[in-house]
Amino acid sequence: MAEAASMSTGREGSSGTALARAAAVPQDVRERIEQLKAERDAVILAHYYVEPEVQAVADYVGDSFYLAKLAKSLPQQTIVLCGVEFMGESAKLLNRTKTVLLPEPAADCPMAHMVQRATIDAARAEYGDDLAVVCYVNSTMEIKSWSDVCVTSSNAVKIVRELSQRHVLFIPDRNLGRFVAEQVPEKHVILNDGCCPRHEAISLAELQELKREHPQALVLAHPECTAAVLAEADYIGSTAGIISYAEASEAREFIVVTVQGVLYELERRCAEQGKRFFVTHTPPTCGDMDGITLAKLVRCLETGTGAVKIAVDEQAAERAQLTLDRMLEYAAR
Repeated sequence: MAEAASMSTGREGSSGTALARAAAVPQDVRERIEQLKAERDAVILAHYYVEPEVQAVADYVGDSFYLAKLAKSLPQQTIVLCGVEFMGESAKLLNRTKTVLLPEPAADCPMAHMVQRATIDAARAEYGDDLAVVCYVNSTMEIKSWSDVCVTSSNAVKIVRELSQRHVLFIPDRNLGRFVAEQVPEKHVILNDGCCPRHEAISLAELQELKREHPQALVLAHPECTAAVLAEADYIGSTAGIISYAEASEAREFIVVTVQGVLYELERRCAEQGKRFFVTHTPPTCGDMDGITLAKLVRCLETGTGAVKIAVDEQAAERAQLTLDRMLEYAAR
């Protein structure tokens, strides 16, 4: 039988941690969730970064692009979004008549706020109609309303390449924006001074130490990481891209440079392949994602609390929704 997939945290190894946690979800809890879903006509969507127990009971698990696209096509009238606030807002914008619930309404994304309106106004004044404001989906509803089109890490390069404008103001993440600029050199990409604190904090020294310890391991990194970290990578891509790459690769060892919640899906997909996954000694974690627990999910289904509201005026909401609609249109081409 193939060796089970395993995860090492720097020098401190463990085995099948995420899968074991998911398998430990009690059967009565699973049955209670199914009962509540039926009562509320609800579907559970979870991001790859949330706890393994939450991913294990979700109906669909994916990255931001997959969840945004999926939310628009589901028949259920209640969407329970196990993710941070901007994800719930995106689901609500795309499903105005449906109820969207967040199990932890306080779970936020710091980067989602890292844009000043003055930055956008100045760029529009300088470049006029030959400027596109490209907004990473990791942003608030208000910031989306200032923009022309949304992107995710899965489709940012494709969409920027296809825009008719030569000048692109990429907000809010400078790291993803820089990565896009490198892939699309024919565009003039203007960067905003924002970042994901979780990816920005990943240690280059710890990554290099892991590479010395595991010289055969491939480095799979998210483009929200710094340029120095990405320079060490064998593959750079979205969370979904990292998972697909590891699953298809003939390599046996991987250093995963993104939030460690992704290890559950990596372990699940590669459980029979004998592959091993490592993260840096200081584990890349997101406190906001970690706050979305199984107990909070159950309570959300029981009480219907955590409903996402349209927090801007109707005109701004329509502009914000348009950026998401345009993203889906470009991605489908």
